[in-house]
Amino acid sequence: MATDVVPPLVAPGRGGGLIEVARRRYLLRLVVRRELRRRYQGSLLGLGWSYVRPAVNFCVYYFVVGIFLRMTKTVPAFPVYLFSGMVLVNFFTETLITSTWSVIGNRALVQKVYLPREVFPTASMLVSLVQMVPALVILLVGAVLAGWSPSTLALGSAALGLAIVVVLALALGLLFSTLNVFFRDFGQVVDILALVIPWTTPMIYRWTAVKASASALGLQIYLANPLTVAVSLFQRAFWWPATGRPFRPGDQRFPDHLTTRGLVALAAAVLLLIIGQAVFRRVQWRFAQEL
Repeated sequence: MATDVVPPLVAPGRGGGLIEVARRRYLLRLVVRRELRRRYQGSLLGLGWSYVRPAVNFCVYYFVVGIFLRMTKTVPAFPVYLFSGMVLVNFFTETLITSTWSVIGNRALVQKVYLPREVFPTASMLVSLVQMVPALVILLVGAVLAGWSPSTLALGSAALGLAIVVVLALALGLLFSTLNVFFRDFGQVVDILALVIPWTTPMIYRWTAVKASASALGLQIYLANPLTVAVSLFQRAFWWPATGRPFRPGDQRFPDHLTTRGLVALAAAVLLLIIGQAVFRRVQWRFAQEL
């Protein structure tokens, strides 16, 4: 007589982490939809705010930096240059802020229902990714109007840059959401970091400005920032083709060995994701108690 095989019992809070989140895709979709509805509940424009926010942010930086500080005179196709970096930076900072508060914001589910807690930072990242799509459409349209045309280098650079930021944002989201459960002031620290991050990447200024003013060690520290590499890759993907000038290896408009730096940055982001998952999984059983 055949008997059913009963899977081993798993203690609450000891699930399979991100792998379990991937297995429970239906649950993840529910949380993402719930988060989107909650963000735009009672809003007239709804998801349309995803177009308004980057447009307003772009206009502020463009007129202050581009017109008043005359960056449009020194950087060809400056609007595309600016917006190609802004798309990634806005996605990254938005993910950091929302994922940091994701566990606390879902305290009712954490306290009453067992589900993989990683679903909350992951859902925050995916919601930010959904909100990033309109900005990407605006960037692509603007680049095409400026003269952009697709190429293997451009598409590969865009994919690598986006992969770096997505993995890095999820990794830090897991770490920061964990810290914020135990130290609520950490959420305020993340808000401050979100103000500083745009100035740590070549979004508003050229990376050559850092090269001209920083020491050799300072420059290497600056270039070791995965977000700096990701922004440079996005600019190589969208801005440089829009200028109508061919890309040549060793061109000082981009850091040397940019693709290699990108692959190293992606590997570092994956390593940080593994660490973030390990920390999150180790202490998540205490979340309900702390909340």
